[in-house]
Amino acid sequence: MGTISGKWNEAPGAVTLIDGHHHLWDLKANRYPFLSDQPEPHFFLGPYDALRRNYMPEDYLRDSSAHNVLATVHCEAEMDRANQVGETRWLSEINARHGFPGAIVAHAWFHIDNAEEIIAAQARFPLVRGIRSKPATAPHPGAMTPGAPGTMQDDKWLRGFSLLEKYGLSWDLRVPCWHLVEAAEVARQFPRTPIVLNHTGFPWDRSEEGLAFWRRGMEAIARQPNVHVKVSEFGLKDQPWDYESNRRVVLEAISIFGIERCIFATNFPVAGLRIDYDTLVRSLSRMLADRSAADRDRFFWRNAASFYRLPAAGPP
Repeated sequence: MGTISGKWNEAPGAVTLIDGHHHLWDLKANRYPFLSDQPEPHFFLGPYDALRRNYMPEDYLRDSSAHNVLATVHCEAEMDRANQVGETRWLSEINARHGFPGAIVAHAWFHIDNAEEIIAAQARFPLVRGIRSKPATAPHPGAMTPGAPGTMQDDKWLRGFSLLEKYGLSWDLRVPCWHLVEAAEVARQFPRTPIVLNHTGFPWDRSEEGLAFWRRGMEAIARQPNVHVKVSEFGLKDQPWDYESNRRVVLEAISIFGIERCIFATNFPVAGLRIDYDTLVRSLSRMLADRSAADRDRFFWRNAASFYRLPAAGPP
């Protein structure tokens, strides 16, 4: 197995990895409302003008050049929802030209009348491994409305979700940490559907009370054996990237899920609002410095290869 760049970096500190979650976008070829229309006022990292430009394979290769990227997983980037399958088609063309991404997590709503039509269409693309469909969520714990349309208790949403097993697809779960207990119940109801929690469950409140609340949600969902976690995106709104605070989150997430269910991911270019790619990878490598080589391989590439069915045989 080579790298997506076609080169092998022998430099000290170069990490061999599969990036379990990144994005690409072309603002001229496609429409991404949050990038090309009015900015999203509640974006979790705050102002994001720096993202409102093309991010193409050559940009990703430049950002990741200090490391040995075996393969990548592209997660849907909120392209125009009227053209959900169009994003998958565009990414498949990108793969044909550049050799990556090696897997696609596509988009489909679960609670709409034509949910199966879209899921089936996405599943026909050979690179599609899963679906990311964000359920309706509340801006804070006190505003939760379980059972409302589009939530994880909505019967229509659950019927759409059940189609993932039929089409052999996984679910990328992205919710604030106050919805993790609800998500755990979905995982319990559908034990044969692989699920991966995005972005370490979003531990946005780093106070002791906030981390205890996040931890309870993480422990609840980790009790479901069909759930993995992407150890990714530790950025906080209007705050710099802090090594020690994020180290605590990373090590607690690994302790809760076990190294065998943790998938490394960068969330680039979004994470680039707070940290550059090289520093991010080296920071995570440093956090895991006391782990065995086998554990580091699981974390940085083997678990992603297994979950997303990537033909990665490891370094040459």
